[in-house]
Amino acid sequence: MIERGHQFEKLFLLEPPVMSAIRISALNASPDILKMLSEILIETVAHGGSVSFMHPLQPVAADAFWDGALAAAGRDERIVLGAWDGDVLAGTVTLLLDCPPNQPHRAEIAKMMTRRSHRGRGIATALMRRAEEIAVKRKRTLLVLDTATDGGASGLYEKLGFTLAGEIPDYAFKPHGGLSGALFYWKRIGS
Repeated sequence: MIERGHQFEKLFLLEPPVMSAIRISALNASPDILKMLSEILIETVAHGGSVSFMHPLQPVAADAFWDGALAAAGRDERIVLGAWDGDVLAGTVTLLLDCPPNQPHRAEIAKMMTRRSHRGRGIATALMRRAEEIAVKRKRTLLVLDTATDGGASGLYEKLGFTLAGEIPDYAFKPHGGLSGALFYWKRIGS
């Protein structure tokens, strides 16, 4: 208790909300999945996430992107993973598998996004580890990715063993305007 004047106040440390076990699964096309993926994309862009779109991102554009991505997943050109906290789609990452004929040994990580309400709970790490496991099962030996210099997830990727290949300045526009560089990473996987 802390004394304030003649009154006493109790201070309580607020515990973070209890989160159920996170379940990672491949996502298939359905109206509900499309809606949840679009919500995450719109939220990410609105809060400055550099994932190839400008703010304000209209729902029809987000839906069109995910409709195409899930169709590509149906053709086995990519795998869209989702992190589930109960019935809530808390995050997503995409493993791009459709590489040119001279690059069958690699895959690319794209669209790593976690809902703001679920950040700092290991969801991005779990998604990345699952994507890497799948890439290894698909006999891929090299993962590549890029992230924005400003506000990107370079710390996460470096913690997961990715090596910085380099930076390209002024690579893309930030969602709210202004240019940002891009950092390019790689990681050898499998045996």
